[in-house]
Amino acid sequence: MARIDVNGLMLDYELIGDEGAPPLVLTPGGRYARDTAGVPELGAKLTQGGYRVLLWDRPGCGASDIAFTAPSESVMNAEALVGLVDALGLRDVTLAGGSAGSRITLMAAARMAANVRRIAIWWISGGPVGLAGLAWYYCGDQIAAASKGGMEAVAELPSWADQMARNPGLRDILLAQDPETYIATMQCWGKAFAYSDASPVPGMAEADFARLTMPVLTFRSGKSDMAHTRETSEWVHRLLPNSTMVEPPWDDQEWNYVSTFPEDVAARRGRFERWPLLAPMLLDWFDG
Repeated sequence: MARIDVNGLMLDYELIGDEGAPPLVLTPGGRYARDTAGVPELGAKLTQGGYRVLLWDRPGCGASDIAFTAPSESVMNAEALVGLVDALGLRDVTLAGGSAGSRITLMAAARMAANVRRIAIWWISGGPVGLAGLAWYYCGDQIAAASKGGMEAVAELPSWADQMARNPGLRDILLAQDPETYIATMQCWGKAFAYSDASPVPGMAEADFARLTMPVLTFRSGKSDMAHTRETSEWVHRLLPNSTMVEPPWDDQEWNYVSTFPEDVAARRGRFERWPLLAPMLLDWFDG
């Protein structure tokens, strides 16, 4: 594990696998850290398949820093990924990600398409209600806390507890924000999740999808998954010039099932803990 300055932010990351192996970036979802149950386990399987895997904490996740100057949190994370790949000198990269990680994967790939070999995405967040939920999940509690108790209340939110335990400096970053400016920023970041009939993924226009001419493996979402709707995955598939859609290695109720799992890094439990099941399909696709 290591830390590196990217766009003025210290990002925490780890490269696993043989140094000379082709690089692959694995990006999780939510605000979960790179060591969340299932993520390093999937990474290990991908290294066994011959890849050098980059596991990283996005800004505001795990032990990485955060800033509030980008037009949206997704843009901040996508630009951080592009900067991290460049800073580490990774070339002809493969990208893989689920949930928020799929969004960041797509947005980053559109910004460095010439340096991306192949992509795999699953659990693509979308749909009017699903995206409204993201606006609250990422921004709503922040606004409520700041409006009631200023930045001190924000710093006490459970949503920042894990990050502060890993990166104590994060508290100082939060406390340094002006509450009114912070509320305005969160309103802007929340608006960035607004559903649109023009694109299935906030932050991606049709022209962005058109730039992704590399092979993409798109996993179809479950019909019962209201956070990552089936229509969103199928819409993304239609917009990508070179996408192959496949069924995932689990049944329709997977998201509803894993959403009940406890989040426990030490016990290796969490909603991504079954991601290693993807490894055979991913390796077959990446080697194709």
